Amino acid sequence: MTALIVTALIMSANDLCEDSGVFSGATHFFAPGDGDFHPTEFALSRWGKDMLNGPAVVGLAAWQLEQEYGAPGFLPTRFTTDLFKAARRVPTVLRTRLVRAGGRIRNSECDVLQDDQLVARAVMVQYRTSEPPPGREWVGEVEFTAPAGVTGPAYYVGSDEIGWTPSAAEHQNTARKRVYHRPVDVVAGHASSPFVRTVVAAEATSLACNMGTHGIGYINGDLTVAMSRLPRGDYIGLQADSHWCSEGISVGATTLFDDVGPFGIGMVTAIANAAAQIDFTGPDIRKLWV
Repeated sequence: MTALIVTALIMSANDLCEDSGVFSGATHFFAPGDGDFHPTEFALSRWGKDMLNGPAVVGLAAWQLEQEYGAPGFLPTRFTTDLFKAARRVPTVLRTRLVRAGGRIRNSECDVLQDDQLVARAVMVQYRTSEPPPGREWVGEVEFTAPAGVTGPAYYVGSDEIGWTPSAAEHQNTARKRVYHRPVDVVAGHASSPFVRTVVAAEATSLACNMGTHGIGYINGDLTVAMSRLPRGDYIGLQADSHWCSEGISVGATTLFDDVGPFGIGMVTAIANAAAQIDFTGPDIRKLWV
């Protein structure tokens, strides 16, 4: 078992640029050499000024689990994070453990604690890769067309009514939505692996499924990412496939795409949070950043 302290050294997020150049050298956390990780402005959330965003929290847990327990010949097939309560700008401790190291399946966990309180728990399940069994199976038919001319780190939102744009405000509608994303690195000086990039990008499942005519009024309490393989290329796309709501509870799922085609699934459950509804047309909304 290991423990890492994430000291809250937050830079102001009020001056985020309104173009893709904001991503130059951007990371969620940096390590100045004292053994701690420090959240940057890109780890901040729209839900509250002292809250960390979901992609930063799940990304850091995924990064640490892969660093400690990733194994050759195994694919991180499923990654699930339960977000018990809001992660804030306070020192954060990560505790990891290897639950099982079998010949075909490996299981590991990461607890995220703040002020001795458990705020999130992540699970990584790895399967040993092998040759497929004989025969053929049903495969879903899906189409995904990425925006043209995208270079460098980027976050584009699309919907059936509008097409692709680099902001979310134009997509506050009831149309099917999608995201095209090259995330910033989670830890400065460490290029995020295809697995970590997938986890960070897949957190946009909540946006793709839960954004409606008045913005986002559901806050997700978890994220599950399932992969049949690692993505190829730098960019990851996701497209809403299923979304159901009843009595203030929402469930949604997306298909994940890379340069080759579909390779995985993202899923979130969410609870109504109308008191902090995010309206992307508001004057104080910052650009999508992760």
